[in-house]
Parts: sequence; C-alpha cells; structure tokens
Amino acid sequence: MLGIFSSAIVSPPEELVAAGCRTPSPKTSSTALLNRFLQTNSSAVSLQSGDHVHLAYTHHNESPLQPRSFAVKDEIFCLFEGALDNLGSLRQQYGLAKSANEVILVIEAYKALRDRAPYPPNHVVGHLSGSFAFIVFDKSTSTLFVASDQFGKVPLYWGITADGYVAFADNAELLKGACGKSLASFPQGCFYSTAVGGLRSFENPKNKITAVPAEEEEIWGATFKVEGPSVVAATEY
Repeated sequence: MLGIFSSAIVSPPEELVAAGCRTPSPKTSSTALLNRFLQTNSSAVSLQSGDHVHLAYTHHNESPLQPRSFAVKDEIFCLFEGALDNLGSLRQQYGLAKSANEVILVIEAYKALRDRAPYPPNHVVGHLSGSFAFIVFDKSTSTLFVASDQFGKVPLYWGITADGYVAFADNAELLKGACGKSLASFPQGCFYSTAVGGLRSFENPKNKITAVPAEEEEIWGATFKVEGPSVVAATEY
C-alpha cells in the first residue's frame, strides 16, 4: 500500500527533513513514486484527492494472513493491511454487522474518535489487537491518521520525496529510491495524527518519542524510539 501527502496535509518530522539533506543522489518526485508503484505491481489501483493526496494499493504479493483492504465511507479513505484478533468484539462495540471487515472497523473507530469519543486517540488504537498498519485520510477535515501495531508485525515506512510530499508504504525498497536518506521505519506501537500534531505512542502515550540520527552508511535517515519511563522522568527534572 502507498499513501502520498503534500505539505498542505502533513508537516514532516524535522529529523526526516534533515536526514534527506544528506542524500548524495537526487530523489524522485511523488508522481514518479506513484508511477513506479503502479508499474511494478500488477492490478494496482490508485486514486487522487485534489493535488494533495494520492493513495494506491494492490493485492499482488500480499500475505494470506495479512491481506490488504481499501474502503471509502463518508469522505474517509482507509488503506489497511493485516488482521485484527478481536474483530468480533470490536464489531459489537461499534455496532457493526458481522460482515464488516477490518478496514470498515477502522473507519468507524476513527469516526467515533472524531465525532463522539470523549477519549484520546491512543485509547482507540490501543483497543486494536493483532497485526496491522493503516492509513486514514479524512477529506472533510484534511486530517491524516496513520498507525502501526504494537510489535511492528506489518512493516510500515515513511519518507519525503524530492517535491516535499510525505510518503507511507509497506515496501522499504519502493521508498528508498524516492526518499533517499529521509526514509525511516514507522515506529511500532505508535500513531501519527495531524489532528493532535504529530507522532505519539498509543502504548505509552505519556512517553516522549525521539529520533536518533542514523550513521552515514545506513539506509535509514533516523530511527524513532519511544523513551522509557526512567528516561522521561529524568528529563522532567
């Protein structure tokens, strides 16, 4: 799966911007990245929302245990990869039919968070059990919400293209050529929300997330890590 978003939607982390400046060879544009995805994946499907959002997915080479899904409902777009172990109980919680799959569940969970929930985003994502990575774009509010499971069972990466778009994908090689050194692994157990202003841990919401710059020989620009309680406590004094 692939999601590409302009700076009008996403302000990329400063650490990725700085890492991208160290890229020795030219990166490619968001359009070239999308075209590469479509050309290298059979039966790929893509859609565009204005000039700021491009989404694409394919069932090519997907794992039967971690299928990919896509859905749109009430101007909420969602790309989902993986499987939820507690889908049955979550269907009941959100009042969904037994036929509702993971991608529909995530859309409904996001809508509850946006419209009715008196609890923070980490509460919603923290209820999801299983292997997953998903990208939600709410066209009505121009909000992006991205998350990865607690153990990183479904790989997810992000980076910045030559024309300043932020790209998310489950394929590191796809982003490597487009994003150069700004490429990074999306941290497990975390979510990124433009509504709350950036990257958060849903397992440890009070813990700070730091980015450790990579060595020059590494393909990653930075490694994002959730600090432990002792580190956070030490920085508060």
